[in-house]
Amino acid sequence: MSLLDEIAEQRVAEARDRGELDNLPGSGRRQQLDDDAMVPAHLRAGYRLLKNAGFLPPEMQLQREINTVEELLEQLPVEDQAGRSDARRRLEVLRMQLAEKRGRGLSLLTTDPAYQQRLLDRLGKR
Repeated sequence: MSLLDEIAEQRVAEARDRGELDNLPGSGRRQQLDDDAMVPAHLRAGYRLLKNAGFLPPEMQLQREINTVEELLEQLPVEDQAGRSDARRRLEVLRMQLAEKRGRGLSLLTTDPAYQQRLLDRLGKR
């Protein structure tokens, strides 16, 4: 750890001991990470330039869609089985697309394109 990191850690520990970090706004709530939290550090500057210009990398666009569908799924009533089923299917398709873009697709899907297409067709039906 660098000297600057050690000083920062020491100051945070002192503030925590004095109770200055207790009852902060947002305490106990889920942390909202930037869209680029999963982007490697050396690519973030370029991604931010593109984002500020209105362009999103495909992976980030897919992640944003996944987040939207997850929020929708949480808000759907339990009684709406058809809507929940559609949202789950859409979520699975988006997750598979994201895994494929990141090069972590399922092995059977990457070795058999016909199977992949049939599966995507089936999951994509509404």
